[in-house]
Order: sequence, then structure tokens, then C-alpha cells
Amino acid sequence: MQTTQEITMKLKAGFLFLTATESGDDGPTWVKTRGVDLLVIPVNTYSEAVEKARWAVEEEGCAALELCGGFGNEGAARIARCVSVPVGTVRFDVHPGLGNASGDTMFDK
Repeated sequence: MQTTQEITMKLKAGFLFLTATESGDDGPTWVKTRGVDLLVIPVNTYSEAVEKARWAVEEEGCAALELCGGFGNEGAARIARCVSVPVGTVRFDVHPGLGNASGDTMFDK
């Protein structure tokens, strides 16, 4: 098992989060720390998330993606199928910010 001292390479990762607002939101934007550069990407639908996930990996060099808790099982699977990097999820079976629903019922467009 590696210790944090043994991990010397800086990670570039993307964090996609679902928002129900119209396009024109601020973002994507980078949050940079000594150990991780995180590209924060707002998306409005699963289809947009697929496009942005590919862009983050292919154009921005993200080596991993994290998905917000609004992504349901189907949404997370769609992202994982479209990229060749590890995809992690923040998990809610039902999301408190979505009226206790899964993103699969709201963003699957």
C-alpha cells in the first residue's frame, strides 16, 4: 500500500455536477492545489455530461472523473462507458437536493 509521501505525481481530475439551470452557467473552472488540479464542470443533462466528460479527458488531460450525487446508476454508467479513465461517484440513492429523487428520473436526456 502506498503512503501519501510515496505519491508524488499531481492528479488532474474532473468533477461533473448536475444543475437544473439554463446554459450559460459559469464553468468549467479549475481548482488547483498542490496535490490535485480539479476541473469543476456544470452540466444540465446526461447527454451534455457525456460530451463534457470526453472533453475533460481528451482535451484537458483529466486522468479520473468524479460524478456528483445527482447522477443515478444509469447516468454514472453512461459516463463510465464513454471514457477510458476511472470514474467515481458520490452516492445518493435519492438526492436531497433533487427532492429525494434520482438524477435518472430528471436528467436522462
